[in-house]
Amino acid sequence: MKIVLASNNPGKLAELQAMLAPLGVTLVKQSDLGIPEAEEPFRTFVENALAKARHASRLSGLPALADDAGLCVDAFGGLPGVDTAFYATQFGYDKGDDNNVRALLEQMAGMEQRRAALVSTLVALRSADDPEPLIAVGRVSGEIAREPVGSNGFGFDPVMFIPSFGKTFAELPVEVKNAHSHRGIAARQMMDLMRERWL
Repeated sequence: MKIVLASNNPGKLAELQAMLAPLGVTLVKQSDLGIPEAEEPFRTFVENALAKARHASRLSGLPALADDAGLCVDAFGGLPGVDTAFYATQFGYDKGDDNNVRALLEQMAGMEQRRAALVSTLVALRSADDPEPLIAVGRVSGEIAREPVGSNGFGFDPVMFIPSFGKTFAELPVEVKNAHSHRGIAARQMMDLMRERWL
């Protein structure tokens, strides 16, 4: 089955393609089909993921999969949340993973309360007007490290310290990280939903 991924993020594509491989699903980036990014006007992950999936499916005519994910920091009342990708731009930096990490560490300097969660919400649609979207949510709690450690992964992986492993996500081997990450948890739920309802 060919599914359009409503993202142009190569990290997300690689992770989700590997995770969904057992289903025989082929993910195609929306940019490969000439589809522009969707507007994301909502304040929740699920609403934005649904908007992105409907947009990609409508313009491609294919089933679509969208992921809206972000970092929710307790000390910031759950922010940056849906604004995670643009976090650094609030502080005068260009958009990008390294700048996001730099801005976060600057904003948290001197803070003792460092609890945070990475959240991934996956939405899949058979068509743009699918009345029964498949929705899967993965959430991993941890703490924001005081400096980046590790070279695997992307986004906030180098500063997301997972107490049960005693390491950041970026220090874990890719297969271990994928099995225990927010996106990994959501992808396993999504695979179960697709098997049950689509295949």
